[in-house]
Amino acid sequence: MKKLKNKILFTLGLMLCFVAGKAASKERPNILFILIDDLGKEWVHTFGSDEKLTPNLDKLASTGVKFNNVYSCPQCTPTRVTLMTGQYPYRHGWINHWDVPRWGGGAHFDPEQNPAVARQMRDAGYSTCIAGKWQVNDFRMQPDVLNDFGFDDYCMWTGYEAGNKPSGKRYWDPYIHTKEGSKTYKGQFGDEIFSDFIVDFMRKHKEDPFFIYYPMALTHGPLTTTPLEPNVEGKVDKHRAMVRYTDYVVKKFTDALEEMGLRENTIIVWTTDNGTSGSLTGPLNGRMVKGGKGKTIEPGIDAPFIVNCPGLVPEGVVSEELIDFSDMFPTFVDLAGGKLPAEHHIDGVSAADLFLGKTKKGKRDWILAMGSHPAQRLKNGRIANQFEFRNRVIKNKQYKVFIDVDRKPIAFYDLEADPAEENNLIDNLTKAQEKEFKKLVKVLDGIPEKDANPHYTPLPDRSWYVEPGWGMGNKRK
Repeated sequence: MKKLKNKILFTLGLMLCFVAGKAASKERPNILFILIDDLGKEWVHTFGSDEKLTPNLDKLASTGVKFNNVYSCPQCTPTRVTLMTGQYPYRHGWINHWDVPRWGGGAHFDPEQNPAVARQMRDAGYSTCIAGKWQVNDFRMQPDVLNDFGFDDYCMWTGYEAGNKPSGKRYWDPYIHTKEGSKTYKGQFGDEIFSDFIVDFMRKHKEDPFFIYYPMALTHGPLTTTPLEPNVEGKVDKHRAMVRYTDYVVKKFTDALEEMGLRENTIIVWTTDNGTSGSLTGPLNGRMVKGGKGKTIEPGIDAPFIVNCPGLVPEGVVSEELIDFSDMFPTFVDLAGGKLPAEHHIDGVSAADLFLGKTKKGKRDWILAMGSHPAQRLKNGRIANQFEFRNRVIKNKQYKVFIDVDRKPIAFYDLEADPAEENNLIDNLTKAQEKEFKKLVKVLDGIPEKDANPHYTPLPDRSWYVEPGWGMGNKRK
């Protein structure tokens, strides 16, 4: 009888622990991180665009927190690896763009040598998912690598795979990699597939905290029609249609979260990886702004950034506090109640209290951006950066300094008085400006004199080889 009583008490204890665990998981917020590809503020109305293409984003900003001082990097690879690792490019090494599936060379983003935010989120008890664009691994050679980075499920455009023509498509007839393998989805639209996949993942995991990373294919070229505007023509009108579709996807997610009862416990973070392509010019606060992708001028790195979650994130706040993309890793881990990896140095700092309105003052006095243009392949087969010390910019809330490849400051701007960066003050500083200039230049004291190259154990260079059947819908064995 005593043994039976003890068994009952033990079972009840386990049940209580299970219920408590479920309750605790409900207290932790879900996180949906949306990263648009190639879109500057000049196309987002709430950030000053004279175009009115983004009503759902505008609403997300007006009912959440809009951050005005957020730096990405100026091009795809450094931005994405920075947010994945919480490290600046000079530390993780992916300073110059390198399109792994296209150029190969044995290079790859290595899960064994780099920190990975999804891994920390999974360790914290989160279900994890990624859908969209990747490009820093070749799934022909590493078909399961996303799981090694911490993602439980995935639906990805790998990027153009050398020798595999169908893989070049990301929009109509996209070539997509899942756990079932890689294939073309005839007659379908990439970001519709990706966003549907994410909604399905949320439904499957609505009882657990989840972390979803959605690096959209849109609005990167090639310019295209969309399912909402299948007959649109002309360069600028196609771009507008692509922007409108990104806005439509936001409503698709908020509606789905409402229907699932998850809206008030899901923090949506919406931003972009870098500025718009230089082939496009958009209207910002009454002036025409040429896309700044690939450059460290403001249109290339000054990212639109919105955080929204009714009940958790304050409503109608416009923040001038400083954030850069190295902060994404520690912020998400902080929100999850997780731990940063002890074996890696993390450059970023958590902005979780800013997101949640627990403070109005951030932890940063400066933010940094750097990196762009293709890397180089050395004679030994390694991928390396083009400079030992890449040019970069460092900014506070008002001033910005440009540092050249010889570690010397070459330009200094007052962004409040001169948002277009037309008046270089470096040779004509007031005493007050000189004080701010010295503060920003002093940041260099904590930066290594030589940038790191990408950290990876080389893979065989098989970029020239396409396995029979790839691109024809085959499944991996």
